[in-house]
Amino acid sequence: MVKNTQPLVKHQVTKTHKKFTRFHAGRFMRVGNSWRKPRGIDNPMRRKFKMFARTMPNIGYGSNSKTKHLLPNGFYKFRVTKVADIEMLLMHNQKYCAELAANLSIRKRLEIIKRAAQLGVRITNANAKFEKEENE
Repeated sequence: MVKNTQPLVKHQVTKTHKKFTRFHAGRFMRVGNSWRKPRGIDNPMRRKFKMFARTMPNIGYGSNSKTKHLLPNGFYKFRVTKVADIEMLLMHNQKYCAELAANLSIRKRLEIIKRAAQLGVRITNANAKFEKEENE
């Protein structure tokens, strides 16, 4: 794996916000925490009553367009399933990093990693399946 490949432009990536909880998630066990938009005609959270005020997802929580889909290491992710996919990143190795698909065999992974090292392409999960094999 080539570690010296750096992104062309390094942006500060900050993507944090409070988890949005479902209305009455803390009151009833049958209502899970995962967000659902309140749609009832009398729902006080949908009507934004003060007593039931909670944050609801809206367009203002969107990511900055310059850092949208950007990984913390400064690269965009590109999913690789075969050696030919690495060739596409030859001219874009300072903007995109490769991510090996989960269903690749170890033999294919080794071929892709070897070719990526030659082209100077960074791979995010280069040793993903190898650790599992060593433990067994």
